[in-house]
Amino acid sequence: MATETNGVIDTSSARQEILRWIRAANQGVADSQPVAQQWDRIERPYRRSATRSREEILELLEDRLRDYDANVVRTAEAEVAAAAAKMLAARGHKRLLIPGGLNPAWLPAGFDYVVDDGASPAALDGFDGVITGSTVAIALTGSVVLQNVPGQGRRAVSLVPDHHLCFVRVEDVVETVPEAFDRLKATSTLPTTFFAGPSATADIEMTRIKGVHGPRFLDIILVE
Repeated sequence: MATETNGVIDTSSARQEILRWIRAANQGVADSQPVAQQWDRIERPYRRSATRSREEILELLEDRLRDYDANVVRTAEAEVAAAAAKMLAARGHKRLLIPGGLNPAWLPAGFDYVVDDGASPAALDGFDGVITGSTVAIALTGSVVLQNVPGQGRRAVSLVPDHHLCFVRVEDVVETVPEAFDRLKATSTLPTTFFAGPSATADIEMTRIKGVHGPRFLDIILVE
């Protein structure tokens, strides 16, 4: 830690601590504990269970997503296709990319669906939007998590097209981040994407710009 004496800041102790960690990581000193042991000793008193009711958790997720400028509806499974048709029609979209393995019962008739076969970024950009499922959603952060599995597809399909329609099952909604990571343990080696609302960033003048790192428009259907 840096210290200050008579107005002079001494960073040597901080530098030594950083170097100690580097040496420990490289197993370069005999008196350093293995990094894995030190890592295991770190206390992690995270809250790993929900404190809200199931309905409160879903309402919190909806509130967070809407605050991030996403369009959210909740519907029964039998009405998913109708809800999706309404969202797609409102955006005037017809040609849509889908990953292999997406539930066909959720896809409304009357649209042109193309199953992703490794299309290039330029080809991905030519679609009106993409439709995917999801692995888990986190109410506290308003985040949705996708993984490279059937029904969700590779990372590029959810980042390049300008519009993303995402299905989230209510049983896959958790309250906290640790709960989500507990669910992701079994598939932790898969490419994983977290997003909260449409892609947006702000420059030094705080001008909000959409679509810089992903889709500008996000629709979420919570499937009960």
